[in-house]
Amino acid sequence: MIQVKNVVKSFDGFLALQGTTLHVKKGSIYGLVGPNGAGKSTIIRHITGIYKQDAGEICVDGEPIWENVKKKEKIAYIPDDVFYFQGANMKEMQKFYSMIYPQFDKELFDKLGEYFPKIDPKKRIKSYSKGMQKQMAFWLAIACRPEILVLDEPVDGLDPVMRKQVWSILMKEVADRQITVLVSSHNLRELEDVCDHVGIMSEGSVILERSLAELQENTFKIQMAFEGEEPDLSDIQDILHTSYIGRVKTIIVKGNSARIVAQIEAKKPLFYDVLPLTLEEIFIYELGGANYEVKDILL
Repeated sequence: MIQVKNVVKSFDGFLALQGTTLHVKKGSIYGLVGPNGAGKSTIIRHITGIYKQDAGEICVDGEPIWENVKKKEKIAYIPDDVFYFQGANMKEMQKFYSMIYPQFDKELFDKLGEYFPKIDPKKRIKSYSKGMQKQMAFWLAIACRPEILVLDEPVDGLDPVMRKQVWSILMKEVADRQITVLVSSHNLRELEDVCDHVGIMSEGSVILERSLAELQENTFKIQMAFEGEEPDLSDIQDILHTSYIGRVKTIIVKGNSARIVAQIEAKKPLFYDVLPLTLEEIFIYELGGANYEVKDILL
């Protein structure tokens, strides 16, 4: 559905994107994660046709997105900082959106109002908080009946109840209409619950792109303890991190789990346990391998 290939973009000599490549499948929820300044918002603005790349290709359904009005009509975009016309209310924004999106569903717009009971469609939007304005953005975006929904920090500023409400609406749209969702967020715990594919960005490039299931299969945690002197584990390749709590040793390993477990068993530990990593842990240790200090990553 979305194909980004070797995209390069610079601003006043600063190289923001360095050969960025990613692929978002139709009907999937793709989570784009990375530290501040990694280039997430920049590539999103290219995918939505706001920026034009210096080099590389960005296609939606096989067609370039830049100045492609027909393709843009199928994309709804909620940026981190939402914009509304000064003095406008939701009714007026609904009329504006319906002129831009031919498939805008007025009946659905009215129905969605039930999920946002604290919003008065006739009240000026600028009088509401940032969190309430984010709710309005979701309301309008879903009513556009998009084929692709692009979200940049979508639930920032929402309370826990409304966050759950918004994700529920989004998941229902994916299940009912097979829409494609690209979401960038620092809240990795929430992404873990909704995403089926993940891309990790670092310094203007996507350094890892996998299904969430594959990521969790290939990077995992092993806790173990030995009687007496600890044996040499240097033959176990791709140990990303090692830590101790008393006699219990924990290693974060990337590779074939069956092979690594067999190596551990050969060392005759008193016990060992293989545990899955959270998306947050995978993010930390993958970036740790890209010369990032864990303490410098803000989650």
